[in-house]
Formats: sequence, structure tokens, C-alpha cells
Amino acid sequence: MDTGDQEVRTSDNGTEFPPVKKREIFGWCCFDFANSAFTTVIITVIYAAYFQKVVAGGDSRAEGWWGTALSLSQLLVIFAAPLVGAIADVTARKKALLLVTVLVCSLGTMALALVGEGEVWLALGLIVVANVAFSTGENLCGAFLPELSTSETAGRISGYGWSVGYFGGLLSLVLALVVIGGEGGAARVPWTFVITGAFFLLASLPTFLLMRERARPLALAAGESYLHRAWGQLATMRRDLPRHRRLAVFFVAMTVFLSGLTAVIAFAALFAINEIGMTQEQVIGLFIVLQLAGVAGAWGFGLWQDRAGPKPALSGALVLWIVVCAWAGFCRTAGEFYAIGVLAGIAMGALQSAARAVVSTLTPEGRQGEFFGYWGFFAKLAAMVGPLSFGWMISHFGYRAAIFANAGYFLVGLLILLPLSLRPAKA
Repeated sequence: MDTGDQEVRTSDNGTEFPPVKKREIFGWCCFDFANSAFTTVIITVIYAAYFQKVVAGGDSRAEGWWGTALSLSQLLVIFAAPLVGAIADVTARKKALLLVTVLVCSLGTMALALVGEGEVWLALGLIVVANVAFSTGENLCGAFLPELSTSETAGRISGYGWSVGYFGGLLSLVLALVVIGGEGGAARVPWTFVITGAFFLLASLPTFLLMRERARPLALAAGESYLHRAWGQLATMRRDLPRHRRLAVFFVAMTVFLSGLTAVIAFAALFAINEIGMTQEQVIGLFIVLQLAGVAGAWGFGLWQDRAGPKPALSGALVLWIVVCAWAGFCRTAGEFYAIGVLAGIAMGALQSAARAVVSTLTPEGRQGEFFGYWGFFAKLAAMVGPLSFGWMISHFGYRAAIFANAGYFLVGLLILLPLSLRPAKA
């Protein structure tokens, strides 16, 4: 990692941050490595198809149910995020709260192995619980980035995190392929859920061992509770965020294009199986290729962002996504879909890394927990809209109509982004 140990630096409001060690950045990146197993195996590649084919028994409403469960989990995160953010800021215990989310998500993931045929509501309930914990953990992990980076290194460090994350997703898929490969592999699929939960728990340990809690505790006002402070932050967001116009407009663009991205994450494997006719093993192979491409996208676009600025990197990623959606709508063969997967992996890594880094560089000093709470709010709003709209569009109009419509999210996000300056004010 070419970030180097950072010296003591002073924020705009006079607060001194202790030096950041390379091992802390490595520990922060390890969380992306760990939690990628959940999104890759459970949300995208294996459990989505297992739910449709086995748990729901091929019911035509399965995609709609799946999208609704993912959207409901994000709605719950939206309501909980201000309270979690308030507790994190006041107590300066982001790391302890992060550990709680890891434990809940890991155990919920393992419990999916106990769900049998026809137990649709149990499966969806566990998915909601695990995904709420996962998404809350994403918010808390993102709130560490401003403490570990500067405006000059945020894109690079965020890119490192996403790149390492794709290696985590890659390893989890390889483990799944080993478990279910060969004769009788379908009967062993539930074991992949147990392995994924354990992977998340064990692989996140370096985060808690190496990363420091750098924030300082804050005092609640007399008579103020965490809940009061949380709802006060929502009122502050409505009043204060418009004053940070560039960040506010960026959050609008981010909500739109992440709606498209979360839809792809939730339904890409189902599209490959139901429309392209790929087998489960072929889909796992496809996503192994996609993970490798994602590493290149996150790392390469992160360097590009630090050198050329965030707008070219984000715009390039969005153009790639428009091409991916349009091409996928016409795709008929597995070989062609593999090529699309390479482009999608590059675009996915680039878009996720660049968006997180932009929020970091535009966040006012001393308000990291608050503004990454806003980031989480809008990211979760997108994760609620995207799968819900895509899932029920599939149920009513089919996969290809849904994928063409999904390109519109990336196009509208690009149009909002183009007139906006994304460089930090001090630059």
C-alpha cells in the first residue's frame, strides 16, 4: 500500500489526529475483505438462486419477494442509522458497534442453512436481519475513512478497501465451489452459508485488532438522550445538508445510480440462470471473473481519481454501467455474458470506491460520523428502491425489460453528476 505512515495532522477546527499507521489502513481494508463474502455468496450468487429454486419452489413471485425483503432491510437501516450514528459519535465506540454487526450478520447467515423447502418467511426474515446488520456495519466502517485518509489519499485508500474486498468475495466463491462441486453438490449448498458466516467473522478479526478508535467521546446536553440526538440529527440534515450544496447534489446522484447498482447485485445471478441458461457452477465461475475485474476497477479508478479528480472516474464508471445494461439486454450466450461480467466487475469496483471517497473528501472535519450517516441514509435508500423496483418489474415484464430500464438509473445519475464540482473546497 503506497500510503505511508501519516504524520500528526491538524483539522480545520484545530483537532489533532494521531499518526495513522499502515497496519491500521490494512486492518480497515480487511473489513471489506470479510464482509464481501456475505454480499457475494448470499445476496448475489448462491442464496438468491437457492431461495428462488428451493425455498420458494420456483414460485413466479419469488423475485418480487426477494427484492421486497432486501428493500425492507434497507428501510430498517434508514430508520436505525441516525440512532446508531448518534451513539457512535457520542461514545466514540464505532469499533464496538461494528463488532456487534459482524456477530449478528455472521450468525444470521449461518442460520440460513437450517431453512428448508417452503419456509419462505423464515428465509426472508433471516435475510432481513443479516442484511440490516451488514448494512449498518458498512456505515460504521465507512465512518473510519476520514480519520485514516486525507483528501489526497481518500480515493486510493478507498480503492484499496474495495480491491481487497473483491479478493474476499473471490475466496468465498472458491470455497463455495469446492463445497458444491462434483456429484451431489446441490445437497451441500446449505454448507456454503455456514462457511460464509464463519468467513465473515474470522476474516474481520484484523480490523478489530489493528484499527484504532481515533474519535473522542462527546457529551450529551442536559436532558438529551441518544434518541433525541438521533432525531435532532435528521432535523439537522434537513436544515444543514442543503448548505453543503455539492455534497447534497452528489447524494441525489448517488441515490439514483446506486439504485441501479444494488438491483444488479441482487439479481445478476438470477438473470444468468433464468435468461442465459447458465448452471450454478458456471455462475460461480462468472463471478470469480467478476471479482478479479472488480479488483482492477477499484484499484485503477482509485488511482485515476486521486490524479485526475473524482468526476472523470465516476463518469467513466457510469458510462461503463450503461453499456453493461444495454449489452446484457441483448445477450443470449454464456460466453458473451462472461465478457459482460468483466466490464461489470470493473465498473462495480470503480463506482463503489469512487463514491465513498467523494463523501470522505467533501465531509466537514469533526463531523465524520454524522455525514457518513447521511451517506448511509442515501445508500440505503438506493438499496431499497433498486431491488424492489427490479424484482417486481421482473415479475410483471420479464428480466430483459427490467435490465433495459435499469440502465436509466445510471444515465440519470450521470446527468446529475456532470455539472457538479467534486473537488474539496481547500483544493
